[in-house]
Amino acid sequence: MNIVMDLTGRNLRLYFRDRLNVFFSLIAVLVLFLLYTLFLGNQQVESLSESFPQATRAEVKGLVDSWMFAGIVGITTITTGLAAANVVVDDTATDRFRDFLVSPISRGQLVLGYLLSIIAISLIMTTLVMVASLVYLGLVDGVALTGGQLARTYGYVVLSCAAFGALSAFAVTYVRTPGAFAAMSTVVGTVLGFAAGSYVPVGAFPEGVRNFVSALPFMQSSMVIRQEMTAGPMDTVTDVPEAAAVVQDIFGITARVGDWVVPTGYVVFVLAAMVVVLTALAALRIRSRIR
Repeated sequence: MNIVMDLTGRNLRLYFRDRLNVFFSLIAVLVLFLLYTLFLGNQQVESLSESFPQATRAEVKGLVDSWMFAGIVGITTITTGLAAANVVVDDTATDRFRDFLVSPISRGQLVLGYLLSIIAISLIMTTLVMVASLVYLGLVDGVALTGGQLARTYGYVVLSCAAFGALSAFAVTYVRTPGAFAAMSTVVGTVLGFAAGSYVPVGAFPEGVRNFVSALPFMQSSMVIRQEMTAGPMDTVTDVPEAAAVVQDIFGITARVGDWVVPTGYVVFVLAAMVVVLTALAALRIRSRIR
């Protein structure tokens, strides 16, 4: 076990030592924050203020900011895990695997070190982003989560980090060069905000696109985080369940595929299944690459 922990520590140091890689793992988050701070946030506040004239502008802004930061937390669980998987690509491209093979390290220990470090980095980075988001919401908007909401939100974050970390570890086994990995990261970072329903509310999509996005685990993971982080501000803006349901539907706080409303339990099941299946597949793929 000490060898696995040493390998995990080595991968953690490689990730945090590369400051450019750390920065680009958060680029989708920064883009979303700037989009809403400079352009889209004010539009959403104006639109919702017209729909809920009884609510103050500050209360509506609290709801929009909570929705935006929930999206930021959701995206971070994906992008940071992918960036952490870069070490697998680097070790492949530089033939560093050969160095490990002549050392007293088994393939299983090496694989476990990769997987643990990817999930650990994703969890560390997402926790930092979540703490910063909650501090911002508390200081600027006066929004605070209850103990139960905080526990459930972090539970979803942990599960999402594990699921998307396993997905990233599996995906990079098909990438052999740093250039190809950089291209893949750029594409993922560009489309992820749309796939998670964060750059544009899913209610603005055509019905077919909306159903497709709502069926993806990226959107569903962000959805359960949004449900917890926006619950308080939503109750402040309106106490009419029908009006709240319309807003939740448009902003991806709930998700529908056709007439089927995606339940929270289903999202937890899908993420847990991803952890089990993709971890096994990633371990087999990485093990086959070590020769």
